[in-house]
Amino acid sequence: MSDYPPRNPAAKVRSWGDAAAWRANQPGRVVFTNGVFDLLHPGHVDVLLGARALGDALVVGLNSDASVRRLKGPDRPARSQTDRAYVLAALEVVDCVVVFDQDTPLELVRTLRPDVLVKGGDYSEDTIVGAPEVRAWGGDVHVIPLTPGQSTTNIIRTLRGNSTQS
Repeated sequence: MSDYPPRNPAAKVRSWGDAAAWRANQPGRVVFTNGVFDLLHPGHVDVLLGARALGDALVVGLNSDASVRRLKGPDRPARSQTDRAYVLAALEVVDCVVVFDQDTPLELVRTLRPDVLVKGGDYSEDTIVGAPEVRAWGGDVHVIPLTPGQSTTNIIRTLRGNSTQS
């Protein structure tokens, strides 16, 4: 049976209140990951696939445009939070996207109380924001290995004509 036309991805982009209500009604293990997801690349996809494999539903915390500018500089993000959220929500592995304006997702993690917290391999378990909280309520913390050669910063450098690798 076809699911066409597909569900509107924007329906998976939720406010904090709607995300909390969604979370309260999710059976099974809810996994949380977060990031900028500026230019979606295979490394992002690998983290999202790995995260979703650890539970029954995946919620992605997405840095707001203002948060990205504070963390990455005035030239970022390359895509608006609306565009980034829509693209993430269109992925089958993603069940919910929530934009946060803080520099870290700690408040959102505390609000959603995921069963599993996931970050990419540029983090270690002891540097993941929210890890102590998730462990305190009985959850798990996982690091998904980085996909070699994948970096939004390097993609942007290449597009700007400066292909120096970092």
